Amino acid sequence: MNRVAMRAWLGLTNLIGAVMLVVFLPARSPRYWQAWAYVAVFAACAASITWYLQRHDTALLERRLAAGPRAEKERRQKAIQLVASLAFLGLFVVSGLDHRHGWSSLSTPLVVAGDALVVVGFWIVHRTFRENSYTSAIIGTAEGQRVVSTGPYAVVRHPMYAGALLLLLGTPLALGSIWALMCFAVLVIVIVSRLLGEERLLARELPGSESYLSKVRYRLVPLVW
Repeated sequence: MNRVAMRAWLGLTNLIGAVMLVVFLPARSPRYWQAWAYVAVFAACAASITWYLQRHDTALLERRLAAGPRAEKERRQKAIQLVASLAFLGLFVVSGLDHRHGWSSLSTPLVVAGDALVVVGFWIVHRTFRENSYTSAIIGTAEGQRVVSTGPYAVVRHPMYAGALLLLLGTPLALGSIWALMCFAVLVIVIVSRLLGEERLLARELPGSESYLSKVRYRLVPLVW
């Protein structure tokens, strides 16, 4: 296993551990089957993508390791990423508190539907990675990068964000919390702000972007926006 793969697997392990900490600590109880199911689904999906990139696209795997507010170059994107990180953390903290205090309750079919959305979201992200090796975790362009208009990019301009939104929508449902959907609403605003900034940058710096943007009308949701 090379250095990049080791960093990726260590990062994934730390992420899973952090998710468990911020959901079970507020819940104050390990008797939270929705959270155990979610962690299992999340870990399996994230591990499958990490394994695929390790075997087939180490360069992309390394690009994905540079993430978060400090990795961004523009001040506005640093702020957006900071808000996104806090809202993502809030999904789990609020869900844990919701479970502890019984603020809301979702039926088992809705919880399972949430887990299904997480799987579908991860699948779309995986398809995006397979189609575009330049899907960096930070906004910018790289040497040799080209416009991709095939696969999921033929449907929407930002398939990775579309998949991420499905994953994020599924998270509070899978954890059995209605109140955590408030954090999801913040993440929607953050992702929309981020992708609009990304479109402006790509139009300036990546040849062929303007032509692609004129051909593919929808940003996130086909026939909607």
